[in-house]
Amino acid sequence: MTKDVVAPLLVRLRWIVVLLWVGGAITATTALPGIEEANSGALGALVPRETEAVKAEISSKTEFGFPLLSRTLIVERDPDGLSAREQAEVARRAAALTSGRIPGFERIAAALPVTNALGVSPFVRERSTTAITYLFFEQDVNARTRADLARRFVEEQIPPRPGTTVGVTGQAAAIAAQSDLVTDRLPLIELATLLLVSLAVGLRFRAPGAPLLTLATVAIAYLISSHLVALVGEQAGFVVPREVEPVIVVLLFGVVTDYSIFYLSRFRALLADGQERLPAARAATAQMTPIIAAAGITVIVATATLLAAQLEFLRVFGPGLAASVLIALLVAVTFIPACLAIFGRALFWPRRPGVELSGTESSEESAVQRTGRPRRSRAVRFACERPWHAVLLCVVLLGAGASGLAFMKLSNPVIRGLPAGSEPRETYGQAARGFAPGILSPTVLVVSRTGIATQREALSRLGAIIERQPGVALVLGPRLQPVPGVQFGATIGRGGDAARYFVVLQDDPVGAAAIAALREIRRKLPGFLVATGLDGANASLAGDTALSEETIDKTVSDLARIAPLALLAILLVLSLYLRALVAPLYLLAASVLGFVAALGIGAFIFGEFTYYVPFTVAVLLVSLGSDYNVFLVGRVWQEARLRPLHDAIPIAASRAASAITLAGIVLAGSFALMALVPVRAFQEIAVVMTLGLLIDALLLRTILVPALMTLVGERSGWPGARLSDQVLPEPHPERVAAAN
Repeated sequence: MTKDVVAPLLVRLRWIVVLLWVGGAITATTALPGIEEANSGALGALVPRETEAVKAEISSKTEFGFPLLSRTLIVERDPDGLSAREQAEVARRAAALTSGRIPGFERIAAALPVTNALGVSPFVRERSTTAITYLFFEQDVNARTRADLARRFVEEQIPPRPGTTVGVTGQAAAIAAQSDLVTDRLPLIELATLLLVSLAVGLRFRAPGAPLLTLATVAIAYLISSHLVALVGEQAGFVVPREVEPVIVVLLFGVVTDYSIFYLSRFRALLADGQERLPAARAATAQMTPIIAAAGITVIVATATLLAAQLEFLRVFGPGLAASVLIALLVAVTFIPACLAIFGRALFWPRRPGVELSGTESSEESAVQRTGRPRRSRAVRFACERPWHAVLLCVVLLGAGASGLAFMKLSNPVIRGLPAGSEPRETYGQAARGFAPGILSPTVLVVSRTGIATQREALSRLGAIIERQPGVALVLGPRLQPVPGVQFGATIGRGGDAARYFVVLQDDPVGAAAIAALREIRRKLPGFLVATGLDGANASLAGDTALSEETIDKTVSDLARIAPLALLAILLVLSLYLRALVAPLYLLAASVLGFVAALGIGAFIFGEFTYYVPFTVAVLLVSLGSDYNVFLVGRVWQEARLRPLHDAIPIAASRAASAITLAGIVLAGSFALMALVPVRAFQEIAVVMTLGLLIDALLLRTILVPALMTLVGERSGWPGARLSDQVLPEPHPERVAAAN
């Protein structure tokens, strides 16, 4: 179908195709919303709302009349000590805020001050040096507004004092800061990626026309996809995070550059063999479009499977990427062939394919005709001549990298993930010098049962047991209720049927250590209730630590459920394209090994990952690895139509190796540029994706896959009969050139 109808049609309608895409990009840019207009949140806020932690937080506020959890804090610290007067002033300002007596700050519903004048280690680390004011807001105040109000309060109501540091921190402030950093660095990422693509493609083809075509294709794909994704998000009513945009940018730049390199390499080779502009454009389109389409579809179906995730972030992230790659694919397989037909040899000016390039890789088919001995990559030659050694070497290297998974932990370091110097992180550090870091986001434990308020001794024993658990710095609970007969307060519910505890952990409340400590407390809670005489009571945990714990558990659950679905989808696409079952199995296994090795090396580097990074990287790496699988094995399958398979593998793999290597390096470089966003999660994605793509391009596709194809032989095509290792007559040079 492609060879007989689509390719000639694209060449014939080349001017119309180009004008339609350019017009579409202009229309999308001017008429549709951008991601920055459609978003209403950030990645740090995209946690599951139907969780026990969220329900417990809502129940706690309803049952007790006011919350104990705040995600916006003002920290004041003087390492030489805060005077009694200064500490009293902190309490006075908090009382004025709570009573609504400070004009302009009525949306701050309440404030709760805490100082380290009292308390013992590990809850306090210094004495009378640090004061924290927890701010509570009206329900409709979003994270950015909360952070802005807190900063304005600091500027207008807290006079600067020599030696005293005052700042705003907390999850809300960190989320706003993260969003600002992404917005600020996105233009730099776009510019750096443009330069990378221009340099890589320009050096590859030694001509300005090739990178200009690639960049034009990227621009059209990006403008249309980013605005369409924003429109769909706006219409469907889900959050389209601004932070998704850097991932879309680097992915689109990478995959479009890959497809452009494949088309341009094939087109240049055909021109070098003496074909004219239009026949060469038709042939390149007919030969490369099925391969590129199958490659793009593997990425699309893999990312689309994230629709089945429980986490809202993944449900938004996956379809957004799938839609972006779909648009990029449609642009690439139509716009690029049309431009090949329009510009022809001018794309490679000042060089002239077929004259100046007659000994280079672009004219390798001509070299085959002249010498009968095609140039072969050393790595491919090693893989094909010593396949067992090659497989063993790859398995050892990949296994060594994967061993880092034994040290991997998951967390949600929203504050610690910010760069040094940002206000939320610096203020967090100040607070953590005076208190245990858990003070920044304590956990609330709610225990409920009819008449539980009368069991003060049992409730006190429960609090004492929890305080003795590893990782706990302080527990405040019902034993602090001032009047035993009163059935309402900070720790006793209005009806006397619930009690709550304020639990401060010793470590970063959303770090791996605190999450592990809380998970252990949750596991032991039923036994604690029985031991203290509170058996039959219901216990629930609220707060950022509990929410992060549940989020991580849901992420792991999503991975266990979606990974088989994504792998099955990729396997199906590979099987349909190759019309075989055996080859797709080991190709997919190779991609999974590459991902596991990259993630393991990343674990050695980072120790703990932001909870959604391994999942995101898994989908991208496995699907993009299958992308290269299609190109490599598609070329082998084409070559195997003309010569025995054992000859086709090294010839086709060598011809594809340089294009795959360049494409992999460009894509790896694009993802590496995400590290320009000084947020830990983006740096984790950048490092692991870069490692994975380099492993894929330099090890898997050049050594492991050719070695596996050599070992499995013609059984790779089972149950089809397209591959054969029997000796065939030497193909006529014209047939070789036509097939290639």
